[in-house]
Amino acid sequence: MSRPLPIRHLATIACAAVTALGLTGQAMAAPSTTDRATDRRALSHDTRFYVDPVSKAAKQAVTDLREGRLADALNMAKLASWPESFWLTEGTPDEVRRRVQGIMKAAKAAHAVPVLVLYNVPGRDCSFYSSGGAADAAAYDAWVQGVAQGIGNGKALTVVEPDGLALLPKDCGANADPTGTQTTERIASVRSAVETLARRPATSVYIDAGSSNWQPVGTIAQRLLDAGLDKAQGFALNVSNYQPTDQLNRYGTWVSKCVRHATADGSGSTADRTAECANQYYSSAAPNDGQPGNAVSFEDTSTWRWTDAWYDENVGTPPADELSHYVLDTSRNGLGAWTSPPGKYTDPEHWCNAPGRGVGPRPTADTGQPLADAYLYVKIIGESDGTCHRGTPGPGDPEYGGVEDPPAGAWWPDFAHTLARNAKPKLTFNW
Repeated sequence: MSRPLPIRHLATIACAAVTALGLTGQAMAAPSTTDRATDRRALSHDTRFYVDPVSKAAKQAVTDLREGRLADALNMAKLASWPESFWLTEGTPDEVRRRVQGIMKAAKAAHAVPVLVLYNVPGRDCSFYSSGGAADAAAYDAWVQGVAQGIGNGKALTVVEPDGLALLPKDCGANADPTGTQTTERIASVRSAVETLARRPATSVYIDAGSSNWQPVGTIAQRLLDAGLDKAQGFALNVSNYQPTDQLNRYGTWVSKCVRHATADGSGSTADRTAECANQYYSSAAPNDGQPGNAVSFEDTSTWRWTDAWYDENVGTPPADELSHYVLDTSRNGLGAWTSPPGKYTDPEHWCNAPGRGVGPRPTADTGQPLADAYLYVKIIGESDGTCHRGTPGPGDPEYGGVEDPPAGAWWPDFAHTLARNAKPKLTFNW
């Protein structure tokens, strides 16, 4: 049996938890006039993002306090003081409109900007762990209209369809989309969502573009162009992933420069030009041969200097306002990506509840990077990625002692506590 906590410690944690639960109205100062005053959708460096006063971390802080876990309660209270996103994943158009209206009303009262994630495109996640989505393209369009109506004229930041472009239907398997119809519909659905949201006068739109360890630069650049990047503020990287911030900034800059390379003179096929772009993968035998099949592993960035050199030579350093911008999900990348022991698993599932990871840099619109509009906690810290078996027959996840990971999106207190304990930099209160 554990020793009872001193009253003064309980009081300290209780105060912290209560503060986290009621922080929104105190800490979120009103955003100032944007740096680019002609575009109300642009973020100023002192933009403050909305903190949900009843987030899962805030509730966990209270639970930990009641059960006498001082350190966990304090970490959860600290985490709860920082803004996370709101995931919109289901519901009728009216239901999602009402939900978004509620979020917008609360954020306005707190003089803050909410981060909204649209994750309801038909056939999402190749019917894997996070399967689901609207019934068809028409249902999705109506649902997005509901989101847009809920936002109204308020200021919001939206992330459109995590994995939606990086994992197109044609990427789901050799026979997943033999005619290409589903892939064409996916790109059209994402583009329609971007155009609908972009009509909101104060809504910033960022199209998800996967992560630095996924699609080659030119591939994702062309998919972004096809999906309406010209109507958006930019793209989003690393949603629900673990890649390090420095690598993401480098990759994001390449994607932006590839888009510039493809569109600079406004003539010719952008597909031909994006195909010319250097990417993050190189063959160890012939640098820059453009063959991902014999590329070095994504953990090895030693060849990235050749990518830098290609963009320096072919694109140079255009002004930041002439390049696409991006936002990064830093919710779980404080210690970078997890690498499984060589040969241990047939499918390590590096992206799935990666063990021993930590919360990354705090949310901010003042990133110090010319193209990075914000670092955000897009993934809800402590929610499971799915039931990972890492290529084993199971049951359970061998990296967690055979315990079965909760379904995708389910709250997992032990996972949340680990991420908070391993935060880099260490968690502090957002005061």
